[in-house]
Amino acid sequence: MRLSWLALLPCLLALLPTASADVYQTPEDFLREEQANPASAESLWLNGEIKKPVEQILGHPYNALRVKYWRSQGKTLWILEDIGKDEYITFGFVIANQSIELARVLEFRESRGWEIKFPSFTRQFTGAKLDPGLGLDREVDGITGATLSVNAFDRMARLALLLDKNVEKNAP
Repeated sequence: MRLSWLALLPCLLALLPTASADVYQTPEDFLREEQANPASAESLWLNGEIKKPVEQILGHPYNALRVKYWRSQGKTLWILEDIGKDEYITFGFVIANQSIELARVLEFRESRGWEIKFPSFTRQFTGAKLDPGLGLDREVDGITGATLSVNAFDRMARLALLLDKNVEKNAP
């Protein structure tokens, strides 16, 4: 009996590696660690004057009309996602006094660039602020072979700072 290659195709496809997330910390655990109640999320609507700078940072429109955030002990917490090369990377940020207090990779789905999870890299963002041109007020050293992941981290750090600035500006 002769088998056709087409008949074997489903079996061969099943052997290919599938994209899965390396979960370093769940968003829920991140929020609990930072003493934020996961159920107490607030929303920031991306309309009006914030829409244009968000698109300027991302290089494209944001894929939702609003962004969830949490307040805890005078800080805002943000869980943001961006695509590195092909897959989403989930980041967690704690912003205090319009400065990054904590930056962390929560979930990584790319095949390369996972080195951005290490504290030796993430510490570079601690204390960073947003400059008037929507960049960071400091240079961040990249990682050879992880340029797209580093760029995604940079964009999300700038976005978290911009969103926090807008929340603080409109706070009662």
